Amino acid sequence: MAPKVDRFVSPGKGNGLRATANIRRGELVYSAEPQAACVSNKWAKNVCHHCFSRHETLLRCSQCKMARYCNITCQKLAWPVHKSECKCLRSVLPRIPTDSVRLAARIVFALAIEMTQYKLGSSKGNGEELYTLEEHESHLSSLCEQKREGLSQLASMLQLYLQEEVSALDQVVSSLPPSCQDPMSLMAKVTCNCFTISDAELQEIGVGLYPSLSLLNHDCGPNCVMVFEGTKLHLRAIKDIELGDELTISYIDSMALTDDRRKQLEEQYHFTCCCQRCDSRDMDALMASGEEATCCLLKDALPRLDGLKAESNWPELLDLCKELLSKAGSSFPAENLSKLKVTDVALDACIQLGLWEEALEFGLKTLPVYRCYFPDPHPVHGIQLMRVGKLQHFLEHITDALDTFKQAYEILKVTHGDAHPLTSELKMKMEECRCELNQ
Repeated sequence: MAPKVDRFVSPGKGNGLRATANIRRGELVYSAEPQAACVSNKWAKNVCHHCFSRHETLLRCSQCKMARYCNITCQKLAWPVHKSECKCLRSVLPRIPTDSVRLAARIVFALAIEMTQYKLGSSKGNGEELYTLEEHESHLSSLCEQKREGLSQLASMLQLYLQEEVSALDQVVSSLPPSCQDPMSLMAKVTCNCFTISDAELQEIGVGLYPSLSLLNHDCGPNCVMVFEGTKLHLRAIKDIELGDELTISYIDSMALTDDRRKQLEEQYHFTCCCQRCDSRDMDALMASGEEATCCLLKDALPRLDGLKAESNWPELLDLCKELLSKAGSSFPAENLSKLKVTDVALDACIQLGLWEEALEFGLKTLPVYRCYFPDPHPVHGIQLMRVGKLQHFLEHITDALDTFKQAYEILKVTHGDAHPLTSELKMKMEECRCELNQ
């Protein structure tokens, strides 16, 4: 483990991570590969199941027909884990287990490989981890009956899924800590402690377990953020952190009302957030600003917009967004959270339909609001600036594009670091703009 952090007991929170040295804003605190990870079912056809990069065309596993890879190299590197997964997938086709079940199974497969390597003397195990699978909280005792029933179904699905490999995995399962041998307990640990893996544009493409980083506690105004490079997780400081300070991240989208944030944290992570931002409710009035009837109109329409987006029904999605924004009127506050979400969805729809001028118009409307809600360097704000900058560049608004890219760079050099591929792409875009302006 990197010397910048160590494990400690955080008052009122249980375990946590704290700084063992002064950490500067923008500094890389820690990087980690997952103990296990899997591509989300939603993106199974578009993302390499080994390196997690996107491609229009991917090689498909000839046996399970689900796993896809960039090339033969990725396929070979993935095979040690996929050979067990492949048998299990074939045994349950045409059904595909949920992401959490597939991740739990991959954890078992990874442990089997670790055990084999350890016996052969080619691995030291994962003794460097500050947090073990056994120590991960399951919160089973605090679950309501409905959630226990849902978890029980996932556990049954895991047992059925692993049945094809059960004889080969018996030794692995029996050597697991007692709380991990029980499928329901294992599923509870996975669902409560796994991280969502996102791509460069913060699209959720998979899930993974990063044991030591599960020690990080939540704050709605955190001092660190997590970004991914493939499956590798980078923890970076977005504020100056002093020796002994606790490191925190936000478990959820912080752009939500206090009651909604607290409800999500209680349901998913089983605690009530009492951070400074929740106690002060500092942004609630602004997020809910505007006439109540219009607020309800926009908020009630959001599930419908999500459904159309999931169906990739971009024409109908854009029409509905325009209708909602027209009903709200130009005088309705841009800072209203539901209006911002509708405007953002309209931006996505325009990009998908190739309506570049309209996309830029919607994108520009979102930037002042993003700046308001993400005053600290935040990946979401930086990436939104980069999206708008690309539209400006494409439409030959070169001076505006360069200015927008510069604003994005000031954020991404902190949240991603200069060496991250996304930051490198951004620097290349800025150089293109400068060359075009000089010409």
